Amino acid sequence: MSSHRFRLLVVAAALVGVSACGGTSDTGSKDESRSDGAFPLTVEHALGKTTIPAKPKRVATVNWANHEVPLALGVVPVGMAAANFGDDNDDGVLPWVEEKLDDLKAKTPVLFDETDGIDFEAVADTKPDVILAAYSGLTKKDYETLSEIAPVVAYPDAAWATPWREIIRTNSKAIGLADEGEKLIKKLDGDIAETAAKYPQLKGKSAMFMTHVDPNDVSQVGFYTAHDTRTQFFQDLGMKIPGSIAKASEGTDKFALTKSAEQIDAFDDVDIITGYGDDTGELLKTITKDPLLSKIPAVERGSTYLLPGSSPLATAANPTPLSIGYVLDDYAAALAEAAGKVK
Repeated sequence: MSSHRFRLLVVAAALVGVSACGGTSDTGSKDESRSDGAFPLTVEHALGKTTIPAKPKRVATVNWANHEVPLALGVVPVGMAAANFGDDNDDGVLPWVEEKLDDLKAKTPVLFDETDGIDFEAVADTKPDVILAAYSGLTKKDYETLSEIAPVVAYPDAAWATPWREIIRTNSKAIGLADEGEKLIKKLDGDIAETAAKYPQLKGKSAMFMTHVDPNDVSQVGFYTAHDTRTQFFQDLGMKIPGSIAKASEGTDKFALTKSAEQIDAFDDVDIITGYGDDTGELLKTITKDPLLSKIPAVERGSTYLLPGSSPLATAANPTPLSIGYVLDDYAAALAEAAGKVK
C-alpha cells in the first residue's frame, strides 16, 4: 500500500484517541493488574505492553479465531481475518461464525485477506479502537505497524501457541469483558467435560497430531509439539501427550517439528495418530503402504484418524470459542473410534 496513504490513516486514528505502547514502556502495576473492565487498561504480552485508554467501541481482529471471542460475548468486530481453511462455501466465514452473526442479527464484518500477510491498510480503514491478536503469528514488525493504527493485544508467550482459554482471557480483558470471558470458559469447560464423558475409551490414551506427510516424499514426518493447542486439546478430552512428543518438545518453543522416517520408532508409545488428510483417503493409503511408516504401532493397528481435507471438521482439532460447540462431538467420536482399536 502507499506509505503516504497509510500515514494519513494513522494520523486519523490518532485524532480519535487510540494509543498503544510496546517494548519496555511502563504504565504502572495498578493498571496491569486490572481485570474488571476498568480503563485505562494495560495488557502485557510477548511483544511488549499495550495500553488501551478507554473501553473499545470498534474492535478489529487479525489472524486466526481472535474474532470469535468478541462475537461469543456479543460484540461484532468491525473487521476480521477471512477464513483461509475450513471454509465450506468460500465466503471467507466459517459456519459457526456465520451462525453467531445470524444469532446477533449482524452483518458480516469487513474481511481482511491475509493470503500474503496482514493487510494493514484494510485494518486501518476500519478505524479500530483496539486490534485483537492473542492467537497469532505477529512478528515484531507486524506489531509495530499495527500499533500505529490502534492498541494491539498480541500473544502472551509464543506465536501460534496460545491455548483457547488464554485466547478468551486475553481478548475479553482487552475489550472490558473479563468477567464474561471467564463465564464463557466455564461453560465451554462443561461442554468439553460432557463430551469427554460420552467417550470413556479416550481416557488415558496417548495421542499425536501429525502436521503433514507429503505423499510424494515420506522421508519426513511433521508433528505438533506439546506447545501447540491441537496437542493440548487432547488433554482436555482426557487423553495424554506421549512421552516421545513431550521429550521432543523440551528445549524449544516451536509449535511443530519433524522427524525422519528412519527415526519413526520414537513414536512407538503413541496410541492414536490424527492429522490433516484429504478427501480421497490417498494420504492414509500412502502411510499404510510405506515400508517405514506402516511400522508405527498406531498405523499397524489402524488407530488413526485423518481429518477430511479442508472441511469445517478439519478445524475441530484446533479449538476456538465458537467451533467447540459446533464440531467437538464429531471430532471426539472419530477419535474414540480410533481409540477403540487400541488394545
